[in-house]
Amino acid sequence: MTPSTRKAQIAAYKERPTIAGVFAVICNATGQAWVGQSRHVDTQQNGLWFALRQGSSPYRALQAAWKTHGGEAFRFEILDRLPEDYSDLRRKDELTKRAALWRARLEGEGL
Repeated sequence: MTPSTRKAQIAAYKERPTIAGVFAVICNATGQAWVGQSRHVDTQQNGLWFALRQGSSPYRALQAAWKTHGGEAFRFEILDRLPEDYSDLRRKDELTKRAALWRARLEGEGL
């Protein structure tokens, strides 16, 4: 890869739109759900799965279920996406509201 190609790819990555939203991690074996929110919901699964595979997730109940049932028993679902035109402050408030709504609907734990 040439330096100019690398710079172009980095610039394209930085210019991509931010997709904020609410997501759920669901255990297929038990039906248990964990609901979270993220400013980058499209890339959230990678970080969660990495921490869970390493055994270093800060979410103890989720980590315990992962250890018991294995990674194959879990799925990641994007539940809600926010429009791109929300301001940072409005985005944060709206994510909090929507995450609470989804936690109640799924009877899930918060992440």
